[in-house]
Order: sequence, then C-alpha cells, then structure tokens
Amino acid sequence: MEVPNYGSYKDKDWPNPEKGFAAMVERLDQAVGSVLAKLAEHNIDRNTIVIFTSDNGSHQEGGHKVDFFDSNGVYKGWKRDLYEGGIHVPMIARWPGHVPAGKTSDQIWAFWDMLPTVADLVGVPAPSGLDGLSMANALLGKPQQNHEYLYWEFHERGFDQAVRMGKWKAVRRSRNEDRIELYDLPADPGETKDISDSHPDIVKRIDQIMSSARTESTEFPVRKQVGRR
Repeated sequence: MEVPNYGSYKDKDWPNPEKGFAAMVERLDQAVGSVLAKLAEHNIDRNTIVIFTSDNGSHQEGGHKVDFFDSNGVYKGWKRDLYEGGIHVPMIARWPGHVPAGKTSDQIWAFWDMLPTVADLVGVPAPSGLDGLSMANALLGKPQQNHEYLYWEFHERGFDQAVRMGKWKAVRRSRNEDRIELYDLPADPGETKDISDSHPDIVKRIDQIMSSARTESTEFPVRKQVGRR
C-alpha cells in the first residue's frame, strides 16, 4: 500500500501491507471529515447531499489479504469477483432534513442508478435510454420502485456474468465451464450452497437475462475470449 507512512499503525505487529492498508483507510476517513467540515464552513452542509460508497468490495492486492481485517465478513470473494464480496458494498448518504438520520435501508441499487437519482433530486430530466432507476425515494425514506433484475459482466479473467433478481443471485464463470450457479441470498448471503439443480426454471430465466441484458462490444469481444455465441 503506497502511503507516506504507516501513521498510528507503524508499531503494530502486522505485515507492512496491512499497516499501509489501515493507514490508507484512516486517511480516507480523515479526508471525508475534511469535506464535511468544508461544507459546514460555507454553511451549505444542510443543502448538500453527500454519498459515500465504493466501486467494489475489498481488494487483495499489494500484499493485502482480505481476511486479515475480515473486510468482507460473510461475503464470498473480493474485488474482481462477481460474488457478493466483489460487488456488494455499503453506501452512506447524508442530507440533513431530507435523508432520515440513523436509519438503515436494505434497498438494492447499483451505480447505473446514480445519474437518474441525482437528476431526480435536482429536478431535471434524466437522459433517455438508461438502464438505471431513480432511487431518490429510497434515500428520502419513501416507497421505492425496484429493478426487475441487476446484471453485471466482467472480462478481465475471461467472461464472467452475474444477475441479481429478487432474492436470487446467479453467477456464471467462464473458468467453470459456463455453469450457472444459483444462490438464495437471504438464506445464504455467503453464497456457499449452489442450488441451481433444484430450481431449473429460475436458472432458465436467468440464462435468458444473461443473453438479452448485454450488448456485444468490439472492446470486449466475448467470442474471442471464451468462444461463446
């Protein structure tokens, strides 16, 4: 972890990459505090929505090990996986007088919802043709429309796909002979038990989504990578 120094963690009996990881997280926390302080200094903190989240789960790079701080808890995998450990991240929103304080929401949404959400919050039309939904109601503590499904694909290690549909989560990895794994997330958040053989109808529907939800790209040619379609 490339940090100026290990700060308050320099004397910990930890591997150096873990000292650097902790120091980096501490600096991030301090930087967020500086942003909030600056908003208050200009007396616009109650007029500003602040959203804090991550683009992926905990990483396993630069010598850092996910399990050292138990960064992903029960979730399987890490950054670059399409299991929950790679894509399920928390989000914190602050907007005094608008976003209910001290509340927790289990609303599921993704980064492609961010643009229509912000457009809705500031009162301008979102661009047409987006896959995202406005999640403004969820932020404001009101009833929220849900996605029929969420779809991901990842090309760095072949061609992996994932779908979240209600309680169901499916993953198809090219290195696993394209088998669709199926998990019941409320019952099995750690994705430990593949129940695809017990739910062929759900697997069939998700297989259709994995074909129809995507657009072929010259930058990410599936055919060249895994010989499919």
